[in-house]
Amino acid sequence: MIPMKTSRALLLCADDYALHPLVDDAVQQLTAAGRLSATSCMTTSPLWPQAAVALRDLRPRLSVGLHFNLTESHGGRHAARELTEVLRRAYTRQLPQALMRQAWREQLDAFERVMGTPPDFIDGHQHVHQLPGLRTAMLQELQARYAGREMPWVRSTAPAAGLWRSPKAALIALLGGWATTRRLRRADIPTNHGFGGVYGFDAPDADSYGRQMAGWLPHMADGGLLMCHPASGVVAGDAIGSQRPVEFEFLMSDAFEALLQRTGCHVHQGPVTRS
Repeated sequence: MIPMKTSRALLLCADDYALHPLVDDAVQQLTAAGRLSATSCMTTSPLWPQAAVALRDLRPRLSVGLHFNLTESHGGRHAARELTEVLRRAYTRQLPQALMRQAWREQLDAFERVMGTPPDFIDGHQHVHQLPGLRTAMLQELQARYAGREMPWVRSTAPAAGLWRSPKAALIALLGGWATTRRLRRADIPTNHGFGGVYGFDAPDADSYGRQMAGWLPHMADGGLLMCHPASGVVAGDAIGSQRPVEFEFLMSDAFEALLQRTGCHVHQGPVTRS
């Protein structure tokens, strides 16, 4: 039995804001219901400038970050690469550093131009922010932009204690999660305390997703981060488009609230303590 600390603060982050209006609607509803801590935004999306308007009134209750993207094309309106190709080029040191630094600069510029502030945090679509070459470019850009100012925290995908036994979680950590976490700590850039929410996007209904959540929560430390990918309806053409409303249904449910209470957790809203 894992000992429970009373009311551990859980950071629940919905990825992919601005991907689709149904994703944005889910984020807004979950925030209003007190069921979401953060959302990470795809500033490469043509929907981003308009979608961002609703976020301004949700801060600081909702932390708003950059979801760095190389692999989502937004219907051909963004120059995207296949994840397998990004992985291959990252691990063979074939990602041009100047080009990667430019991608970080452009996406951060797009966030700041619309929101009027730096992002509260940084993560990556399909976790590309943690890959060799990309994490170096990220660190260089963050230090150039924010040295001497409040530094955005960066998502660590190092699994929460006990969750590394999941093969997919372990693979994500091996593909840069542990290495990036070490580099961030050496650079004094804050991160979350453990990571969860990894599964095969194969829960057929809300109860099944709830069982996944029940497996994650007992392992999450105070300040740990769980990712989620909700939408208030099926997102047509998206690889996980039919899974998104399953997650949304559970996260909005009384069953989720009961599970939080049973496991001694609460969803944190408001500024995040940085460490």
